[in-house]
Amino acid sequence: MGKNTHFSSFLFFFLFLPCFHVQAQTSTYSVPDHYFINCGSTGITTVNRRNFVGDVNPKSFTLSAPHSTVAINPSTNSSGTLYGTARIFRHPSWYEFKNITPNSTYLVRFHFSAFNSQDGVDLHTARFSVSASNFNLLSDFQLRNSTNNASINSPLIKEFLMNLNADKFQIRFTPSGSSSLAFISAIEAFLAPDGLIKNSSRSVVLMGSSNSVYDGLISNALQVIHRINVGGHLVTPDNDTVLRTWVPDDDYMYVRNAAVKAPFRNAGPQYELGSVTRFDAPDPVYNSAKVLNVNGSVLQNINATWCFVVNRNSRFLVRAHFCDVLGVGVSSNILKFNLFIQNFVQLIDPHGLFTDTAVPFYIDFVVNSDTSGLMNISIGPRPDSSDNKTAFLNGLEIMELISSSSGSISKTNLAVIVGSVVGGGVLMIVSAVLLWFYLMSRKANPVDSLDECGLLKMNRGTLSKRSTERNASGSPLMDLNLGLKVSLREVLYATRNFDEELVIGKGGFGKVYRGILRDGTKVAVKRSEPGRIQGFSEFQTEIMVLSKIRHRHLVSLIGYCDDRSEMVLVYEFMENGTLKDHIYSSKGEAEKRTPESRLSWEKRLQLCIDAAKGLHYLHTGIGGAIIHRDVKSTNILLDEHFVAKVADFGISRLGELDQTHFSTEVKGSFGYFDPEYFTCLVLTEKSDVFSFGVVLLEVLCARQAVDNTLPDEQINLAEWGKCSLMKGELEKIIDPFLKGKISPDSLRRFGRIVQKCLQDRGADRPNMVDVLFQLEYALKLQQTALPWQPNESSNSEVSFNLPMPLIGKLPSFSAAISEYEMEDSDALLNGSNNHTGAIITMQEPR
Repeated sequence: MGKNTHFSSFLFFFLFLPCFHVQAQTSTYSVPDHYFINCGSTGITTVNRRNFVGDVNPKSFTLSAPHSTVAINPSTNSSGTLYGTARIFRHPSWYEFKNITPNSTYLVRFHFSAFNSQDGVDLHTARFSVSASNFNLLSDFQLRNSTNNASINSPLIKEFLMNLNADKFQIRFTPSGSSSLAFISAIEAFLAPDGLIKNSSRSVVLMGSSNSVYDGLISNALQVIHRINVGGHLVTPDNDTVLRTWVPDDDYMYVRNAAVKAPFRNAGPQYELGSVTRFDAPDPVYNSAKVLNVNGSVLQNINATWCFVVNRNSRFLVRAHFCDVLGVGVSSNILKFNLFIQNFVQLIDPHGLFTDTAVPFYIDFVVNSDTSGLMNISIGPRPDSSDNKTAFLNGLEIMELISSSSGSISKTNLAVIVGSVVGGGVLMIVSAVLLWFYLMSRKANPVDSLDECGLLKMNRGTLSKRSTERNASGSPLMDLNLGLKVSLREVLYATRNFDEELVIGKGGFGKVYRGILRDGTKVAVKRSEPGRIQGFSEFQTEIMVLSKIRHRHLVSLIGYCDDRSEMVLVYEFMENGTLKDHIYSSKGEAEKRTPESRLSWEKRLQLCIDAAKGLHYLHTGIGGAIIHRDVKSTNILLDEHFVAKVADFGISRLGELDQTHFSTEVKGSFGYFDPEYFTCLVLTEKSDVFSFGVVLLEVLCARQAVDNTLPDEQINLAEWGKCSLMKGELEKIIDPFLKGKISPDSLRRFGRIVQKCLQDRGADRPNMVDVLFQLEYALKLQQTALPWQPNESSNSEVSFNLPMPLIGKLPSFSAAISEYEMEDSDALLNGSNNHTGAIITMQEPR
């Protein structure tokens, strides 16, 4: 099997050789002297080897801007300053450039610098759109929404690459609304080197596969989102061959010391015929790199991961740059390692194409982002490599693809289009009237008497095509529990045809509706959003998990529906919403909670105990070991009696748990990620323990896991909590509502539970049964004010090496699994010699 794997890897490598880009040297290229424009200026300003000419009385281009004005920045001397002036547009306006080389790639940059002008115009309030060559480059753009508060007055540069087919093109600025305005400080538009963007690339989909080629890259515009010099310093346009900026990578690393700057051994990159050129990336990028930190005992065999913020549900060109300036492959010439992009793994063989060690190359991928708004890129050693377990990376570029919009409308077609719109409008009005009479005539009919297909068409217009995956037999749900299947008619009845007034929430899978079945059972109905690539996988996993297990502290699945391209899950209804709803508001502001939601410390501890029981059952129950993978406060729900239950098993992992389970898919929620899982891709039940530790902090501090509005040291709740615990200052970060209401003993015990759960290494974290016992102990300390033992000072370590409860397991012959609960925690708390562990009683499923 190992030989076949190696062979297929090499075969795959060479089959997709065009995506490991190499090209002939284009040393004759030099940056053209046009077009560089200092908007609102009359003179010439030289910046980074570029001469920016003013757009007042232009000669080499045309400005069509009715009623435009010039804004002068009072805080700068406009003479010789690129951001000392700006051009303001209050009507649609454009710059037109001629003498364009057709069928060539152009690099276009927009410079924005907002200020209050001398005549009282506040450019920070501008909101507008920018288009060029049939591409909508910026839509409803506003500078204050594109920068943080600290840099709102700093210049912002938006960079694009686009293939131009005509000998001239326009850049258009359109204010959003009659009361708004548009502005621009400077523009760059110049011919890029040949071959900078190839037309084809590997295509990586969300499910983690890459078995196709994406053709037509040059038919899109590309917006540069991130350009990173890994292991190196800031590269400014002065030091770049195409006037680009490359920023250092340190702030993007998930674990900074997972990789270290490379100790260079070679003189620099060796550009050869057939290799990339200095125009693909400059010498400072290929001269610098980061290599895995394999020397530290803690970080052995750990992946280095870079995390980038990107737009959700979008498509990106990801370019990874490599150059073995380390000479790490000189001795054995067999250096190979893995590159991870989202869920996809790519073999990197630096010496598969060239014999020299320092020949640079890059790899392109077209990647679809998910709903998280994050893109993770990692490097790591190959498991089958015994000699050279290292990896390196030199640079990264992430560019968003922008599809071409419809071009300008000719006058000859305008009348036809207007006529079509008017005619369509009349037809819609007539149809609406007829539909109203139809609905009124059938208003008295019950929902179940209507045709299902007709109901869906009224609700959605047409049935959306779902991207459901099917197994070899062609049936998507062949292996699921058909006894749980619910008809679409029943679902439509329960939700009044998916009435929007019944929507009680929305998640990554889709909307959640409140409903009532025919027998009067209250339910929560989760309906998949159309077109979600991962929808079927989550749908199937949820059914497979919940059809095997049943526990008082796990939300029960009542049924599912997969009729007429619908994917619907029906759960028991949880009257009191999520745990988060009763701890803090959506902005994490505890003071905005209603008095009813201000839970006492005893009640909060009880809810944590409930959730811990559910997770413990998942990890050890008869239904088989299950890792939840997305433990967070919004996935812990409260029923009408305020009993907490764990929910949302769409990305759970089924199977036996072990310490070596390797996953190429990092799934979960930002702020709750187990750092060991995130960096090493090793998934165990201890990953759930870490996430639960973050939930415990949420309960104590009444704030969300990640809050970017807070100071840097407080943004990540887990890190802030660990820091406060180490300093012995836990009482300073608790919910103000709880001040003076928590027993010091209970708080100390709770803090130690959190500290143990948030250990970096999974092996140092407790199991859920240990966490459960300690939480019950903390509740006892709060309720009975038990005296604190001398050896339990605030700085002492908690011992989790306590007698384990004896869990009796009986064979199960049905899907209704019995639950186990600790009924005699006093035996453990009091240290009774008559018990070797907690007594576990068998109860009927609820």
